[in-house]
Amino acid sequence: MAGFRSLARQVRDPRCDLALRRYSLRKCLERFAPYGHRATWDHLCTRWGFDPEDRSPDPARLVAALDELEEARSVWLAYEVQFAERRRKEKHDGLRRPGSVDDWHRLTWGGFGVAWCDDPRLHPREPLAEVLRRLIAALEREPGTVCPVCAGERLVWQHGLEHEPSSGPVCADCGILVPRPVLTPGALADARRGRQLVSA
Repeated sequence: MAGFRSLARQVRDPRCDLALRRYSLRKCLERFAPYGHRATWDHLCTRWGFDPEDRSPDPARLVAALDELEEARSVWLAYEVQFAERRRKEKHDGLRRPGSVDDWHRLTWGGFGVAWCDDPRLHPREPLAEVLRRLIAALEREPGTVCPVCAGERLVWQHGLEHEPSSGPVCADCGILVPRPVLTPGALADARRGRQLVSA
């Protein structure tokens, strides 16, 4: 099974058939897809101007989409290194019980579904790396009352999501499943009640 980097090389290789280059980009999403496979694919197609069903898109657009994906992957991998170092230090210091961020992180190891979007057509418009930077910053500060990606105040609890956890607060503005650790208990309760949140 090819890894992300070897697939990325195929996307960039002008000697490869265009259909293979497109296929390799799709396969990259099996290794790293912050919004989930379908929503991340829709995001890349929308941002770089090729149709999701186009079997022979402009190669320059494919490479630009790959560049965006690789930048986001670098941001996430750097976070995972910091996360692992922090956990090692905590264990060394006797803190064995993981916190809520750790519980959330276990569900997103490797970067799949970090900012899960259950509706593949509703996802943030900003570059993937910027979305991940905002999400990581929110994980590293005190919990708040709004979406960490778009500052949206309309968080609604949804059930039956195609991801773990299968229920949680979803931002009605950008579509992400907001990680519970970045929200205050009051914000989580308001989302469960379906109330519109007002930022402090």
